[in-house]
Amino acid sequence: MSLAIFDLDNTLIGGDSDYLWSQFLTEEGIVGPEHQRENQRFYDEYVAGTLDINEFLAFQLAPLAAHDIETLLNWRERFMAEKITPIMLSSAQTLIDKHANDGKTLLIITATNSFVTAPIAARLGIPHLLATEPEMLNGQYTGKVAGIPCFRDGKVERLNLWLKDTGHNLDDSWFYSDSHNDLPLLERVTHPVAVDPDEVLTQHAKSQQWPIISLR
Repeated sequence: MSLAIFDLDNTLIGGDSDYLWSQFLTEEGIVGPEHQRENQRFYDEYVAGTLDINEFLAFQLAPLAAHDIETLLNWRERFMAEKITPIMLSSAQTLIDKHANDGKTLLIITATNSFVTAPIAARLGIPHLLATEPEMLNGQYTGKVAGIPCFRDGKVERLNLWLKDTGHNLDDSWFYSDSHNDLPLLERVTHPVAVDPDEVLTQHAKSQQWPIISLR
């Protein structure tokens, strides 16, 4: 059974869930205004391709470690309603459903941590999720990362481990992404597709004659 793999942020949803989670925490007064300034800096570095993923994750996972899981889950439920539901894309759901009806195995692969992204994947009806995993000990997040961050070449590493564990392969595989940060994985699949791509990915997709689509 072939794979249909999807990036999440700015691909299947019309925004960046990582960025929006920090924005939500700031608006709720859970973190100070300086948090949003750093959030913007990291997002700009991501777009530019200069992001230090370890520095970013130390920033992004710190609020998870500062609060108990019940409180976090309550906030996440509100975040889903207020920030994610408005940016769900009907065209993305149509694309997902088409691959499902064609018998593909559906997988999201995202740098955003699984605390934020697991309910989004569930909402989209995608059963498999590879995301950056926040470390948890005794029911509490530690603020550290468990395993390999799911970013750039790390996406390829995490996918290769998943393929080995599950027995899947990349024969006749699809991968949809908006970002040049995903070029390491886009270049490995059978059918790379640029979705509302950034400028760098647009130029690369054109040079390689990859399909370019919009879900907006």
